[in-house]
Amino acid sequence: MSRGGATGKTWPILNKLLRNTGLPFDYEFIQALGQGIALSREAVEKGYNLVIAVGGDGTVNEVVNGLIDEKGKGRATLGIIAAGTQNDTAHMLGIPRDYLRACQLFENFEKVNIDIGAVEYTHHNEIRSRYYINTAGIGFVSDVIEGSIPYSRFKVIGGSMPYAIGVIPKVLDYHNKDVLICIDGEKREERDFSIVVNNGRYLGGGRVFPDATPCDGLLDVAVIGNISKLEAVLKSPLFFTGTYVDHQKFKVQKAKIVIIDSPQRLPIQLDGELVGYTPAVFRIMPAVLEVATRGLQSQMKAQRETTQGTA
Repeated sequence: MSRGGATGKTWPILNKLLRNTGLPFDYEFIQALGQGIALSREAVEKGYNLVIAVGGDGTVNEVVNGLIDEKGKGRATLGIIAAGTQNDTAHMLGIPRDYLRACQLFENFEKVNIDIGAVEYTHHNEIRSRYYINTAGIGFVSDVIEGSIPYSRFKVIGGSMPYAIGVIPKVLDYHNKDVLICIDGEKREERDFSIVVNNGRYLGGGRVFPDATPCDGLLDVAVIGNISKLEAVLKSPLFFTGTYVDHQKFKVQKAKIVIIDSPQRLPIQLDGELVGYTPAVFRIMPAVLEVATRGLQSQMKAQRETTQGTA
């Protein structure tokens, strides 16, 4: 059902492209929310050493959660064919968006170990845990996802349209949240518009953290402070292009552990899907998952050199 059902219709083409690479494989369709986790675990138990997620960020998230064991270690290589709405995770990992090139990657790919985010959160008064590969957050970023659900039919178009449509009513009705946030042991109580806790660069198609890398053993945290609705509208382009760092109401830093609580139950988004509510604890798990990609190592090296040169 990813990308408004377009992925299912595209599968016969993808199937043929993959067969043409000579890659021997079996496949399963995810029939219900969460089933991707079970299918990935089953694949690992059957001895498959490469598990490819065909879909969007939500599909990839489920597969990731099936590939990591109870000790927090990856048990197989993750592959991705980006066929969703945003495909932020694939973009982060340098996976081609073109179907032909994405399938041809599996003829000759490199394996890179990347970091994964881990979250403990509340769901139906129970404490649960889940992994994420690219983005997490609370506040407005979660409310937008909730607001875009009625417009999911537009996902077939791809890109940011379903979320952009969801922004309009949400920003008019939105109220900033009172939070208690603790970043690597530093506590503060404040009123914020939104908090983003990323492992990668992207959120909703925007390059929110231009210098983020999933290979540095750190989370990238952006706290958008007590801004007004007008500021939210006017400053959103800064946020989604990563040019907000000098704005006085935007705080950006790297961290290993982030704890967020609130007098309200604030929804949490992981890789574009709502999973539960605060209180929540976000942690980084360095180099635990092996991914199939091409050129990511050189990309990360160039990025680190550019960042160090700027510093």
